[in-house]
Amino acid sequence: MKTYEFVTVDVFTDRRFGGNPLAVFPDARGLSDADMQSLAAEFNLSETTFVLPPDDPAHTARVRIFNRTAEMPFAGHPNVGTGWVLAGRGQAKGGVLRFEEIAGLVEVTVEEDGGVTIAAPQPLSLGAEMPVDLLADCVGLAPGDVVVASHRPVLASVGNSFIVAEVTAEALTRAVPDIARFRHAVTQYAPTGMGPKRLPLYLYAHVGQSGDRARLRTRMFSPLSGTVEDAATGSAATPLAALLLSLTADQERHYDIVQGVEMGRPSLLLASARRAADGIRAAVGGGCVPVLRGEVSL
Repeated sequence: MKTYEFVTVDVFTDRRFGGNPLAVFPDARGLSDADMQSLAAEFNLSETTFVLPPDDPAHTARVRIFNRTAEMPFAGHPNVGTGWVLAGRGQAKGGVLRFEEIAGLVEVTVEEDGGVTIAAPQPLSLGAEMPVDLLADCVGLAPGDVVVASHRPVLASVGNSFIVAEVTAEALTRAVPDIARFRHAVTQYAPTGMGPKRLPLYLYAHVGQSGDRARLRTRMFSPLSGTVEDAATGSAATPLAALLLSLTADQERHYDIVQGVEMGRPSLLLASARRAADGIRAAVGGGCVPVLRGEVSL
């Protein structure tokens, strides 16, 4: 029997029991795929990460990310939290870590104030639009609550796919996911690029402007993958930032995104997007707070 250390951190927050909780196994050597999936299900968090030696010694680590039911190609708060944990163990070289993941290489920057920013591994890609009435039905809203002046609900990705939709600020607060309607929706809408048994809906509303930073409120529902609602979703904030930039002629834009309010776990995600040679690139960052540490013997 071997013992594996784990730590948990709250991500995208400056206070314990806020933000999105994450479990990190800093040395997962010896764990099988089945072990990792079972541990992620046991922790019952939106994601758990497992750190392994990199394939390329020039990189920091290979990081595997599991939700309750499956491995993920990329995710936001798991990278921010894992970066924070490994930086605290002296693994950041010049304040930078590089993680090998299914979706590509994720660069993690650790700020002097302890904040962590990650660059999404892929440029923005867009997929099929989701019918407004189908999306609204999943979360107990009326089609008129969905704002389509700038864009219709659309599949967007910078490494992990979400259906991104704008709604009114009032509708955002009263949205409630209906699992039966999600199950029906995947029989009607199954675009290329979205894994089986997944229909992650990322709803947002514009709530103001602070200097050069747009202020947004968001909620993310993915009950078919076990996350009825997520407190902070960095891998959705990044395609949202990139999508919004794509609707303008600007070279760069910045966003303050508040999520998790309705869950009692308020989170702040600092997102940005910029035009690059290969398309629109995005990044997201925030703070982390340590919560628990322990051991698992298998």
